[in-house]
Amino acid sequence: MTLKGENIHLRALEPEDLDFLYEIENNESIWEVSHTQTPYSKWVLKQYLENAHQDIYEAKQLRLVIVHTETNNTIGLIDLFDFDAKNSRAGIGILISENYRNQGIGKETLQLISNYAFTHLNLHQLFANITTNNEASLLLFSNFGFQKIGIKKDWNKINGTYIDEVLFQLINKK
Repeated sequence: MTLKGENIHLRALEPEDLDFLYEIENNESIWEVSHTQTPYSKWVLKQYLENAHQDIYEAKQLRLVIVHTETNNTIGLIDLFDFDAKNSRAGIGILISENYRNQGIGKETLQLISNYAFTHLNLHQLFANITTNNEASLLLFSNFGFQKIGIKKDWNKINGTYIDEVLFQLINKK
C-alpha cells in the first residue's frame, strides 16, 4: 500500500480528528510555520472536516493524518497544498507531534507522500518553503533529497523580526 510504511500510515481526515485539529491549529508556538494569526473555533474546524472529502483536483489541497501504526495514535499531519495539475506540482508541509520527533517519522512520512504524489497524482515536483530558523525541517528536507533552490529574503515577519525563507524542490526523476 502506498500510504502505509513500517512505523506509520497516512489516512484521510475523520470527524474524530476534531480535537486533534483543534489542538494543533490553536497551538500558538506553530502559528509561524502555518502562517496562522488567529485561533480556530471547533465549529470552523468541524466545517472544514465536513468538506475534507473534496478531491485534490477540486480543493487544490490534500491533508492526511499521520498515524503511529503500533499504538494507532494520531501523531501529525502532512499536507499537499497549492496543487497545480497543469504544471504537475504541489507544495508540501509536515507537522509531527513533539513526542514523536527525531524518530524517523518525518523521513518515513515524506517517503510515503512523495511516492503517492509521484505515482498516483503523477506530479513532476514537490516544493517546500521553510524559514531559516526551522533547523529540524531544513535538515529533514535536505537529508531526504530536496534541493535548496533559493532564499526569499526577509520573507516572514516573526515576533517583529524578518526571517528568510528557503525554497526547496524535489523533482520526480521517473
